[in-house]
Amino acid sequence: MSHTICERPEEANKRARIGDWEADTVAGKTGKACLVTLTDRYSRFLKIQKIAVKKSKLVIEAMVKMLALLPEETVTPDRGKEFTKHQDLTDKLKVEVYFPDPHAPWQRGTNENTNGLLREYFPKGSDLTFIDEHTIQLWENKLNNRPRKCLNWKTPYEVFYEENVHLI
Repeated sequence: MSHTICERPEEANKRARIGDWEADTVAGKTGKACLVTLTDRYSRFLKIQKIAVKKSKLVIEAMVKMLALLPEETVTPDRGKEFTKHQDLTDKLKVEVYFPDPHAPWQRGTNENTNGLLREYFPKGSDLTFIDEHTIQLWENKLNNRPRKCLNWKTPYEVFYEENVHLI
């Protein structure tokens, strides 16, 4: 069963807690590998996993793997075909999935913005097939350790893990 964004809990809408995720895919070359991205609405903390092709089964498997060890309250993906098997996510993790209104990307602005930042490391049309896990982890770490104005100049990592990383 799918839910609309207007049914999403108020805590998620207000960014009042950790565990409300926005999901998307970042395509490389058409028909080739792509990245599955999850961004926490509260902290802007990012998780990335590469998959071989943009198929719903692979996207959902990647999301289950990424979220298994993290707090999860809700997931808000876009309306792409790659999220059609979202019920598997709910079944495996007991997390509810909420879809935005059609043609309303601003309802998932956290993830859209984060994917834009990710594009700094590889432009549209890049072939992601040969990019290794180490490189993907470097991108994830760079973005999670980049201070954000909206977080009062803390990093997503600091907010997500409630730590203060003191710069010397």
